[in-house]
Amino acid sequence: MQKIVANLWFDGRVEEALEFYTSLLPDSRVLNIVHYSEVGPGTPDQIMFADFELAGQQFTLVNGNTFFKPNAAFSLCINCDDQAEIDRLWECLTSNGGAESVGGWLTDRFGVSWQISAPQLHEMLASDDAAAVARVTAAFMQMKKLDIAELERAFNDG
Repeated sequence: MQKIVANLWFDGRVEEALEFYTSLLPDSRVLNIVHYSEVGPGTPDQIMFADFELAGQQFTLVNGNTFFKPNAAFSLCINCDDQAEIDRLWECLTSNGGAESVGGWLTDRFGVSWQISAPQLHEMLASDDAAAVARVTAAFMQMKKLDIAELERAFNDG
């Protein structure tokens, strides 16, 4: 069992979220589903919580109520291998009610915040070349979905 597990609070739609999230990346699956008992607060046909893996990382969806709402103070970051993976995940996560933000951030249809990123961006931002870092920062802060080729151009055009 994983020592630290992120819990995502939901108000219904747990089955839909489980199906959607486990379809995003390889090595993703539902691990366990627990239903409410007769003592509530939900009904026995409702999921109380569900454990799942996303790319081998364990999470729990908690089917609570409207008391808590997801917000951008907590986000999930996916470091993508290439532009094709960025494009695919961006499309999946912003469809059906998701919303784009800036700098590779978005909110999915359930209100969960994501960063769709790339190791190349992290490497460029860690460079000792302050001017190149400034150009890359300016470029990615103007983007919604990251464009690796454009970021590399900004980094190298000094």
